[in-house]
Order: sequence, then C-alpha cells, then structure tokens
Amino acid sequence: MEKIKQNAGKKQLGDFAPDFAYYNDSILFGKNWNNQDIDLKTRCIITVVSLMSSGITDSSLTYHLQNAKNNGVTQKEIAAIITHCSFYVGWPKAWAVFRLAKEVWNEKMIEKTPKDIYQNTIMFPIGEKNEAFKKYFTGQSYLEPICQNQVGIFNVTFEPGCRNYWHIHHAKQNGGQILICVGGRGYYQEKGKKAIEMTPGDCIYIPAGVKHWHGAARDSWFSHLAIEVPGVEISNEWLEPVSDEVYQKLK
Repeated sequence: MEKIKQNAGKKQLGDFAPDFAYYNDSILFGKNWNNQDIDLKTRCIITVVSLMSSGITDSSLTYHLQNAKNNGVTQKEIAAIITHCSFYVGWPKAWAVFRLAKEVWNEKMIEKTPKDIYQNTIMFPIGEKNEAFKKYFTGQSYLEPICQNQVGIFNVTFEPGCRNYWHIHHAKQNGGQILICVGGRGYYQEKGKKAIEMTPGDCIYIPAGVKHWHGAARDSWFSHLAIEVPGVEISNEWLEPVSDEVYQKLK
C-alpha cells in the first residue's frame, strides 16, 4: 500500500498551533491513515461518509472526495454511496455532497483503471503489454526498458496472479540476473526451494544456471527491475509453466 504523507498542518498551522499540526500530519495522516487493517479505498469511503454525516461540505470534503477517486472509487460507486447515506443522514446533505462530487468526478474525465491507480504508487513507468514474451507468462505482464546501454535494465510489471514460466539464465561465464522490487508484492522461487516474498526494496541475485520463476501475488500488482548481468555466451531457456498447485500454495 502506498504510504500516505501529509504536511498541510505544518504549512498552515506550524507556527500558530504546532501541537495540532503534529497531530494532523504525524498521527491522523501519518499513523492512522497508514494503518493497513483497512485498505485505502475503504478508508476513503468511510471518511467521506463521516464528513457527509457531520454536514461538512467545505474544501476538506472536496479533498477527501478527490482522494477517494484517486484510490479507485468510481463515479457510479460514489453516487451509490451518497444516495445510500442520504436516507440516514439527510436529503439536503446529499445534494450538497453531490455538488462537490460532480466537480471531482467530471463526466468528461476518463475513469482510472486498476493499472492507472497502481502506476501512481511506483516511480518507474509500467510500459506496454509484454507481447514479445507473452507466451512465457501466465496472465498479463508489462515491459518498460529503463536502460539498454552497457547493462540492460527493464521494469517488468505483473498484474495480480501473473507469473512467468520456469526458466534458466545460461552463461559460459558470469551472467545471471538481479531483481529489485519497486512496487506491489510478489514472489521469487528457485526449483526445490521455498518461495521468497518480495516487497519494495527487496533484491534477489539469480546466478546463471538456476531454474526459477517470479511473479505477482494473487491479490497484488508487482513490479521489479530486471537487471541483466553481463556475461559470456548468455542465453535464456524458457521451460514449463508454474503449475496452479505450486502457485496456489503461496499466500
């Protein structure tokens, strides 16, 4: 989950009310909003409903409506949420919130796809569909070249449940590959060994000659930089798919 950061309290009230600014930035948004017991989309919906129930229809509600949209709440969903709440908190409040929601969910704007939402959580571009290697993947993957001079570096992104086939990087000397997770959650597994979970910042070195696979968790997108280690007479051998039996054992 993307880490929520806030500095509005410090900017607007840092000198006048430093304690309040600290509670706002470090506690409310720093700790509470980053608690992962509730996903961000659900947390955004709860916040919008809470503000609507309290009759808050100023810039703070606009901010949280925009935040809800950024975290995957669609126009149809927000309309259903406001309509449902109107029966419990009041019809006039619904009218006021709809006025703000229409501005945030501008009908001329294209709704963000899951790919768009995930892209906002990582610094490297996802790139285009990985058509060139499609036959070696179970599910949809994407490929974006980061560097192709001296050392090849590629950002490989996997949709939830996507993984590549078992494969081996061959080399007469040196070679192999380095994986650095830059987003989401996924796995790397060598043949005969337990799968290793990968989250942002994790790095895996794959020596030449090792049979392995890597890909996303069932419930998460996953991106890693694939760094090609220079070597002599390097090649890649694609093998069989990772079976559902092997993959479904992973959390």
